[in-house]
Amino acid sequence: MSDNTGDWLLLALTPGIGPAGFLKLIASFGSASHAVAASTSQTAPLIGQQAAMALRERVALPDAAAALAWAEGEQCSLLSLQDDDYPQALAETASPPPLLFARGRRELLKQPMLAMVGSRSATPPGKQIASDFAQRLSEHGYTIVSGLASGIDAAAHQGALAAAGSTIAVIGTGIDRVYPASNRTLAHQIGSTGLILSEFPLGAGPLAGHFPRRNRIIAGLARGCLVVEANINSGSLITARLAAESGREVMAVPGSINNPQARGCHRLLKDGARLVESVEDVLEEVGRLSGSARPADVCTPDPAAAEEQILTLMAFDPVSSEWLAQQLGLTQGEVYAMLLELELAGKLTSLPGGQVQRLV
Repeated sequence: MSDNTGDWLLLALTPGIGPAGFLKLIASFGSASHAVAASTSQTAPLIGQQAAMALRERVALPDAAAALAWAEGEQCSLLSLQDDDYPQALAETASPPPLLFARGRRELLKQPMLAMVGSRSATPPGKQIASDFAQRLSEHGYTIVSGLASGIDAAAHQGALAAAGSTIAVIGTGIDRVYPASNRTLAHQIGSTGLILSEFPLGAGPLAGHFPRRNRIIAGLARGCLVVEANINSGSLITARLAAESGREVMAVPGSINNPQARGCHRLLKDGARLVESVEDVLEEVGRLSGSARPADVCTPDPAAAEEQILTLMAFDPVSSEWLAQQLGLTQGEVYAMLLELELAGKLTSLPGGQVQRLV
């Protein structure tokens, strides 16, 4: 960082200024140092009286000092909008964060990224699809970006960690906190082999207003946004909307009309998102990276033959998608897509407990 690191931190961490106010101050005064030195009467028209007073009184000095001390830790760093490795795609969005706390492999920010988001209350098949897609896309060279939430986010991170492309978690708390606590082990894995990013001061809790701000970063980093499962009020739809507004590709995995966690995806599809049933569909939208696996390198089952084999295996007794995947040697994501087609064709029905039963 340059432009006097302390002044940049003070400006970025002062309550009430925010990314938009920060950019206004830089545009008006030319630098963080000049903005910090300005009078309240000069800054108030740009950021409001309350934020101007907070800046004048240097209320963010403790947060700035804590940030500098934290950045001395192993694999810890501060990423500013003026740094050479600040992602260009994020910098070009409407309100790029002027400061990001980063823990882990900062070099991942130079890699092509794809956002994967969805419901916290995801179904087991939905989580399996997210994990399978993330692993395959990571093998194709994409770094998977998500929000470290329960459900689809966690499954996407876990799938990506199983391959070479790794993953980036953008969180809605201070980077020294883990939310939800159940993802603590996953967060430590990502901090070691992936990357965690936060724009919030150390110690900041999971306030409701933090998560839409987190979502704009997820959308801004990635070439495209894939929604796997989402209910109609899911924050994932905010991420998808922000991605679309930034000119990114928006994709959604369809689901059963009886699954409330699929209704958000169906809304996106009605609004023009690309319907995705396979990794190949995703790659057609966001692009195949040079040197990544070609379709010929992957053994892809013939859909008609596989669906007929599924019906034969099922007989007329209830079975699970996990059992079918094991019998067919396919991923649960691939089997789930085929089961959905068969259900829509009226050849089987979904039962409680994640089982399915043949009808014809």
